[in-house]
Amino acid sequence: MKQLSFSGVYSSLSQKTVNLIERAKLTEHTFMIIVALVIGTLAGFAAIGIRWLIEEISLLSFPGGGTLLDNILSAPWYIILLAPIIGGMIVGPLIYFFAPEAKGHGVPEVMQAILLKGGKIRPRVAIIKAFASAITIGTGGSVGREGPIIQIGASLGSTVGQFFKIPSKRMKTLVGCGAAAGIAAAFNAPIAGALFALEIILMDFAVAQFSPIVIASVMATVVSHSFEGNFAAFIVPHYTLVTPYELIFYFVLGAIAGLVSFLFIKVLYFSEDYFDNRFKFPEYLKPVVGGLGIGLTALIFPQIMGVGYDSINMALHSNVLWYSAFALIFLKIFATSLTLGSGGSGGIFAPSLFMGAMLGVFFGHFVNVLFPDISADPGAYALVAMGGLVAGTTRAPITAIIIVFELTNDYRIILPLMITCIISTILSSKLSRESIYTLKLLLRNIKIKEGTETNIMESIFVKDVAADRFEIINAADNFNLVVNKVVRGQGRTFPVIGADKTLTGMISVNSIKDFLFEKDSLQHLLIANDISTDEFEKVTPDDNCQLAIDRMRKYDFEELPVVDSYDSNKLIGMVRLKDIQDAYQREIERRDIASNLASSISMKDEETNVHFMEGYSIAEVKPPDSFIGKSIKDLAIRSEWGIDVLSIKTHEGRTEKIKAFPGPDYIINEKDTLVIAGEIKNINMIRNLE
Repeated sequence: MKQLSFSGVYSSLSQKTVNLIERAKLTEHTFMIIVALVIGTLAGFAAIGIRWLIEEISLLSFPGGGTLLDNILSAPWYIILLAPIIGGMIVGPLIYFFAPEAKGHGVPEVMQAILLKGGKIRPRVAIIKAFASAITIGTGGSVGREGPIIQIGASLGSTVGQFFKIPSKRMKTLVGCGAAAGIAAAFNAPIAGALFALEIILMDFAVAQFSPIVIASVMATVVSHSFEGNFAAFIVPHYTLVTPYELIFYFVLGAIAGLVSFLFIKVLYFSEDYFDNRFKFPEYLKPVVGGLGIGLTALIFPQIMGVGYDSINMALHSNVLWYSAFALIFLKIFATSLTLGSGGSGGIFAPSLFMGAMLGVFFGHFVNVLFPDISADPGAYALVAMGGLVAGTTRAPITAIIIVFELTNDYRIILPLMITCIISTILSSKLSRESIYTLKLLLRNIKIKEGTETNIMESIFVKDVAADRFEIINAADNFNLVVNKVVRGQGRTFPVIGADKTLTGMISVNSIKDFLFEKDSLQHLLIANDISTDEFEKVTPDDNCQLAIDRMRKYDFEELPVVDSYDSNKLIGMVRLKDIQDAYQREIERRDIASNLASSISMKDEETNVHFMEGYSIAEVKPPDSFIGKSIKDLAIRSEWGIDVLSIKTHEGRTEKIKAFPGPDYIINEKDTLVIAGEIKNINMIRNLE
């Protein structure tokens, strides 16, 4: 296998890391596998740790010797009421002051980091998310532990990648490794973990490096097995498909699961919107309000507290009354939406499984009553409906199918499971285009389905492109002076400044052209303030360029004034459409180079090319005869030929070594391969030399 030039390809790697990799003679693939093993191990231990932390906090909140549900049922009423309130009092300030990314269910934050930040997640997020989620769940918050484990795993993957200074394309793979390891450790389901990372986190089944994600997923499962045994998240009964006619019922179940999924998505985001935008209360105290609501609800229906695994196990064994199951579907939607909307921390995976189990029991009861000879127990429908709710909310039917399959290890469940999950996904998609994850991104104006262009614009800020030198027009300037400034100045739109140096309006070329025929008669009658318009938008340095473009389009301007973040009338710069477009093009080129260079330069062809901007290329060439035996300094390659030598590949037998950015004294020999960059015409000249 060909050796990877980490020093040439990953030029941002620290020199110490480069030397270590080159001494170990690692290939790119081998290095990624090793890193995946590390991430899988860390995520496995993190999953063990957060489960232990949740259990300890749960026992502290609801002491007792039984299951969590038994302990809650036997707890005094004031404990049930106060525990989630106290949890909210701790979690609110913890998230608000230390890591706002830890708020909510976590997966959209991971997706946002991949889309806008090249996979970079702050290391502190893993720690804050672990404690915030453990406290939320342990004190009775109606959320799951899987989402936090996924976000913690992804954060660990990103942290490892940042430590080695991995480029963004490979960083995304490492974040996927962490997320896969998290879901695998949560359910002891390595296949589902890998598919979850591809289907939801990376949103790409054609990812170039699938192996590291699988390795991380398996490693996390191995760690979880080693320390906790081959535990089952649920005690799953034996599944039986009574008759092929029963498949008709699963079509109906899938449709109902799709409706419930849609309802859950809408209620959750209504709650988040209400608490974020309409509920006027200190941000760090909002989880207290959510905790109060959970406590009051739990006084009558304690099953809604925590992850709900005990209630799910009861449903799988048909030990839940149908009317209780029906009520718990909607109460769980309310409780989870209240917990997350108010600012709690936790996942939506377990609540989806809970709702699915209760929906299955309810549906299975009536099927049993109406068609007793051709239907299974309600527990069988509960098991299948769990997958249906996960598929409908996440829009990840493959992951949902594999998770339930790995929980049962029973091939006979596949057909009804596939029917229910696919029908649920289709119907939920028809009712709402976005999943429970992507809707959150859409509400943040991150448009996944429109490609990366908008997201790139949102990652470029006005302060990065705004000009601090620009032409201004004083409000008292006469028409003649205004015309001269517009004609002489750059651009088509100019800010008008009042006597107190504040922004009063804008003048465009279009706004004065109608007066030009009467210039001589109007030059002393009109002043700038008379022809300026106050119908324009402003931007601040911290606004992103997508927002600036949207506001330009609204008023058909090509420039906008940039005002101080704390004083909307204080002009500090101008942002121009052309400058934004130039910055966008540079960012596209930078990302293309980062994503393509590693895979293209290390190809086995004797001569390869990577075009990174118009007229320029990076190529592998064999040194001409006139270069052999001479040093780079003697050849004066940069001054004479207009190219740069990025790295040199040397061959010793079957071993290939790579020297990145060789010094001027390096002597070129006939077995070398030069990796050079420059204008294409200059590279071709080198190739044509004898």
